[in-house]
Amino acid sequence: MRQPADPSSGPGTGLGGLDGLMTAVMRDTGASIGLLYLFPPGDGVLWLTLVSGVSPRVAAPYARAPLDISSPVVDAVQRRSPVWLGSQGEMSSRYPQLGVVVPYDFMLAALPVASRSRVWGGIALLWPIGHPPRLRPRDNEAISAFCRKAAGLLERSHDQGRPLLPPREPLLLPTALGHPDPVRATAALRFTERLPVGCCELDLDGKVTFINPAGADLVGVGPLALVGNYPWEVLHWLNGPVFEDRYRFAVITRQSTSFTAVRPPDTPLLFELYPGGSGISVHITAVDEQEVGSAARQEHVTSREAPAEGEAVGAMGLYHLTHMSAVLAEAVGVQDVVDLAADQIVPGFGAQGLVILIVEEGRLRAIGQRGYSTEFIDRIDGAPLTFRSPATRALATDAPAFFPTFEDFLRDYPDAPRYQNRSAWAFLPLTASGRAIGSLTLSYDRPRAFPPAERAILTSLAGLMAQALDRANLYDAKHALAHALQNSLLPRVLPRFPGLDVAARYLPAGHGADIGGDFYDLVRGRTTLTAAIGDVQGHNPSAAALMGQVRTAVHAHANTDTPPGELLARTNVLLTDLDAGLFTSCLIVRVDLTHHRLHLASAGHPPALLRHPGGATEVLRVPPGLLLGIDPGGEYPTAEIPFPPGAVLALYTDGLVEIPGTDIDDNTDALALRVGQDRSPDLDQLADALIRHAEHSAPRLDDIALLLLRREAGT
Repeated sequence: MRQPADPSSGPGTGLGGLDGLMTAVMRDTGASIGLLYLFPPGDGVLWLTLVSGVSPRVAAPYARAPLDISSPVVDAVQRRSPVWLGSQGEMSSRYPQLGVVVPYDFMLAALPVASRSRVWGGIALLWPIGHPPRLRPRDNEAISAFCRKAAGLLERSHDQGRPLLPPREPLLLPTALGHPDPVRATAALRFTERLPVGCCELDLDGKVTFINPAGADLVGVGPLALVGNYPWEVLHWLNGPVFEDRYRFAVITRQSTSFTAVRPPDTPLLFELYPGGSGISVHITAVDEQEVGSAARQEHVTSREAPAEGEAVGAMGLYHLTHMSAVLAEAVGVQDVVDLAADQIVPGFGAQGLVILIVEEGRLRAIGQRGYSTEFIDRIDGAPLTFRSPATRALATDAPAFFPTFEDFLRDYPDAPRYQNRSAWAFLPLTASGRAIGSLTLSYDRPRAFPPAERAILTSLAGLMAQALDRANLYDAKHALAHALQNSLLPRVLPRFPGLDVAARYLPAGHGADIGGDFYDLVRGRTTLTAAIGDVQGHNPSAAALMGQVRTAVHAHANTDTPPGELLARTNVLLTDLDAGLFTSCLIVRVDLTHHRLHLASAGHPPALLRHPGGATEVLRVPPGLLLGIDPGGEYPTAEIPFPPGAVLALYTDGLVEIPGTDIDDNTDALALRVGQDRSPDLDQLADALIRHAEHSAPRLDDIALLLLRREAGT
């Protein structure tokens, strides 16, 4: 993670005051950890933007939060309402994939950062388990004030053309420590140096910042070798999951913990960890065998054997692997797998670069990367499988290849390109159901030993990823077929009529959602024309197929100038006879250009909007009938409305106005206001503006169909 950028450094590069707001809400609520997520432009994934009170390595797996994978902050954003978790039990029950990788007790609140017009992101705050079981009124006030002020700041920055964009890596808020008194600091240092027991400090990242002489003597390594490093990397007898897990527990829960470990050959040491907002104080003492047994009975973790040097599996690696397994299990399409894997692996496993290649027509195609330039990826993209490279070699042998140093890499592949100062590589085959489907390359800026345990974790990771890609390929093929069906059932070109401007848009649902049954049509009758818009219940191929049947029925009846109410009644009888188990909303408008009239009938569909020539926009809430397919005897009254020259009629499906946690009538009124205020010279610009506004207002989980009609002035 990087320190916050200078807010004055240019558009979209600074925090613009968000860091100050975050610091204030952490202080006012007493939260121990804070995570602020924002939406990048046009992306359906929340990006972690600001972090406070937690190690960057702990936060790394949660740097991206896709909207189709349930988590506290995602649910808060989707529903526009708070999420409160009062214990680890609640976390495991509601979010099992998170409960597995964060098996500790704490309390969490997640809230959306939203203005009236759109959702900008969300915030998650954590407290130790000693916090009251519910948010206190003052906590609610502080968090609500943060969300309100942050949303206002983001909206103003956006409107001024200087949007506050999330950086690719989240920014770590520094801990306010004040200005230490040199005299007191010197006295404290001398005090610890005189103590006969070991004293050590770890920062929030787990690295040693200080150890006194007694502590260094107990662990058997001098301070210079320890300071600035992770203790489990210098002291190989700690290089197992015990120390790292206890450190992680202390940072997240803010509770003290302890464990014993044996310094070779036979010296048991007791480590007691006391966490705080700026790091962890560690107390180290030698214990005898009886005390070791007592510590074990008190449920302290005991490590009796020193692992072989460099072979232990770190707790963080195990947690990252478990987290990846849970995340990839919920990925849907190939691009979802690629994005999730790329965003999780690079920060979670310490790599600086990643390339995902898949086999396609005898070549390796790059489908995802992090940490490389486009120019470099273009050099390796499309290489034939017969080309000699570490990636093709890993595929051909179905065996991973590890190069701890650049010299090792150069010895085997002297002509292979090297990106910048990369100094270690792992080339992992992606194999699913016995088939080689691609390769995963990880690169590192520094030499890396790749001990056996790490090689095992990375190989397992590649296996998980290959299985996810294999499933995703099948999903994408099915999804493409269903979308082809849906697109074939929508009109390719709308008919043109003298004196009438027409524009239409169809936008599939957002990230991870399946296809829907939204449709629109414009049909020329004998003496009039008929506009239709509707939405079949469900998001699956069955909904798309039924949508085609509904559109065909509507089209056939509209060709004969059937009145709107009668048209809906006949279509309703057809759907109830089909007994498809799906219901349909539909709005029919017959346009009489000769007499300047509109005739409308609705089967439970969102109301049309009519913008009058002066700009005032009316919501046409005509009496609705039942949804189609419920009752064969349903009746659909028809309303008649004037349609003067210069007026604009807007028909749409609920995806344009439905935002979780808000009132749909309020959203419809807001849409009418936006239509009335728009001064676009043609309907295509108005249609684009409405769709763009819907995309930015909130994460979309439903399709949008939009049909606009305008009487030309003077006709």
